[in-house]
Amino acid sequence: MRQPCCRKLVPMTDTPITPDLIAAHGLKPDEYERILGLIGREPSLTELGIFSAMWNEHCSYKSSKRWLRTLPTQGPRVIQGPGENAGVVDIGDGDCVVFKMESHNHPSYIEPYQGAATGVGGILRDVFTMGARPIAAMNALRFGAPDHEKTRHLVAGVVAGVGGYGNSFGVPTVGGEVNFHPRYNGNCLVNAFAAGLARTDAIFYSKAEGVGLPVVYLGAKTGRDGVGGATMASAEFDEKIEEKRPTVQVGDPFTEKCLLEACLELMQTGAVIAIQDMGAAGLTCSAVEMGAKGDLGIELDLNAVPVRETAMTPYEMMLSESQERMLMVLEPAKRDVAEAIFRKWGLDFAVVGRTTDDLRFRILFDGVEVANLPIKELGDEAPEYDRPWVEPAQRETIAAQAVAEPADYAAALLTILGSPDIASRRWVFEQYDTLIQGNSLQRPGGDAGVVRVDGHETKALAFSSDVTPRYCDADPYQGGAQAVAECWRNLTAVGAEPLAATDNLNFGNPEKPEAMGQFVKAVQGIGAACSALDFPIVSGNVSLYNETHGQGILPTPTIGGVGLIADRSRTARVDTLAEGQALLLIGGMGTHLGASIFLREIAGSEAGAPPPVDLSVERRNGDFVRGLIASGRVRTCHDLSDGGMAVALAELCMASGVGASISLGGGPRHAELFGEDQARYIVALGEEAADAVIAEATAAGVPAMRLGRAGGNRLTIEGVLDVAVSDMTIAHESWFPNYMSGSGAMRDVAA
Repeated sequence: MRQPCCRKLVPMTDTPITPDLIAAHGLKPDEYERILGLIGREPSLTELGIFSAMWNEHCSYKSSKRWLRTLPTQGPRVIQGPGENAGVVDIGDGDCVVFKMESHNHPSYIEPYQGAATGVGGILRDVFTMGARPIAAMNALRFGAPDHEKTRHLVAGVVAGVGGYGNSFGVPTVGGEVNFHPRYNGNCLVNAFAAGLARTDAIFYSKAEGVGLPVVYLGAKTGRDGVGGATMASAEFDEKIEEKRPTVQVGDPFTEKCLLEACLELMQTGAVIAIQDMGAAGLTCSAVEMGAKGDLGIELDLNAVPVRETAMTPYEMMLSESQERMLMVLEPAKRDVAEAIFRKWGLDFAVVGRTTDDLRFRILFDGVEVANLPIKELGDEAPEYDRPWVEPAQRETIAAQAVAEPADYAAALLTILGSPDIASRRWVFEQYDTLIQGNSLQRPGGDAGVVRVDGHETKALAFSSDVTPRYCDADPYQGGAQAVAECWRNLTAVGAEPLAATDNLNFGNPEKPEAMGQFVKAVQGIGAACSALDFPIVSGNVSLYNETHGQGILPTPTIGGVGLIADRSRTARVDTLAEGQALLLIGGMGTHLGASIFLREIAGSEAGAPPPVDLSVERRNGDFVRGLIASGRVRTCHDLSDGGMAVALAELCMASGVGASISLGGGPRHAELFGEDQARYIVALGEEAADAVIAEATAAGVPAMRLGRAGGNRLTIEGVLDVAVSDMTIAHESWFPNYMSGSGAMRDVAA
């Protein structure tokens, strides 16, 4: 039966709707006036909470969706782009890869273990909600200055949370990033990525279909943890940050593993018409999205919701972000089969509502209607803003000649190798299970994680996560383009064909024109690079308001990419350098020191424009390198990024335990060694093949030159430096363990 939109609600509380209460729910006065206009009356407290959840930045993308529409999202392999729980890309033979990246920044700063753990749990649910079994995870982590009082605590808690959840659930963590910068002192970033495999004819969506069908609650019970979490994630931090601790969810990876198996078993029965993860805003967001997408209404009876705490109110149940929960529209004839599966796995199964034909979102509790709202306006008609923005100021390009050379090149290289952003992440990734499921072909530490496609004789998938925040701060457009290019390059460096990407756009307060300008230009750069490289964005997340006391983070548009390897016997690695091999540089010699690691760590400056990205050169050089790997001629490859050629060479030597003797090209030595020019790779191959590859590159218009030869136990650069591989390894491997143990050696480095 249709219900009039202005039917009087029986109040569940005598809480008056005051301006302070409206503000506490993250709603602006004009947004509240819009609510009044939509429903024709004052909302109940529960309804105010529902609007707050659906109209906050985290759920509605009200400041960003105008610009997100400009991104390329289509491609010949794209099955599902943005708008679902995750993106879906065809990998042939009836298989597809399902993947997404999402942030859990605010919760992780407040409570690092649970914040990071539930970030992993949430992104895994996004993937298996679509019918895919998760096969790989990554994480991109940004922390404040190492000497900040909270940084070590955050690093320890976040890494433990990521490992604690992912390891227990049983998914390999195959890659990621860790960076440090003072601009993250008040807001760490935790971006979680997951990918899974599914059959192309067995993908599940969240669009509800059919009237009068059961709406079923699946998984764990509802508690008070996470109430208001989405609203909290859409605001800046201030001195009251500790009061927000109750808005952080608590995860249970073992329950999530059971939920995965139950859902995948259920999906084989034909019982699922639509299914949606209960993530941000919990029961509210999942129910509204399912109904709105299907042009249907939803009626929920909260007395049927399984709860683990007493005397929970409708407000708390609708806004709880308790983990390991799903909402499903069920084929009625399959109810007994579906319920038996969930009972077998020790999970709750409860019919909590039904679909309707009236486009209303109605909530009942104790037989009383406590909410009656227009479902389309809650979902896809939330406010949309065209925020004012200003063009970011352009930094001047710094000529290499204007930067002083180091007095001791060997000391400079060791300093960079032992610096927080370049040092080995072994302390981090060894806390993650990287081999579970038995399909990992490359462990973290190389250019990309590689996982075989289970059940297929030759195929593998590659995964990488990339962004250089200091570039984005210096020039958001170039920084956004470079993030895409580096991700594409890292996939190429292992021999993968880049298929598609997901983004996690982390920025400051969009109500500040300067921060909004950074966002706009970064999105434009990302769009240009994705178009030029045929690397569409198929899913993603926007995290705004990453500010504390008015201090914003570095603009950090993280790009997570997926690539396909047709023949996994022909891939490249960084740890296969062998005695006597020729080392070739694909791409030009280094020239650009602006915004570089060298400039920051050796000269103590973050000045200058970042290296420009020539997307046509990026594609040309990358396609050539991928061809070398696919032909079987190259098994050792490394892209050049932070620290330039010197760091790339050192990483190749350290990974393989083999030295190298190198000659430079005659330009400024520090620029050739540490310049961070883009579109470059180092490859190693047999001496007998080197001249032919250089000739082939020249014919293709690709710059290529012989650097030298691998061998011995020292990295020697003629006339510049001579350093033992063992000394480089000690510098590279020591920083993280020393830092996390609080040792004096680390404090000396930081000083």
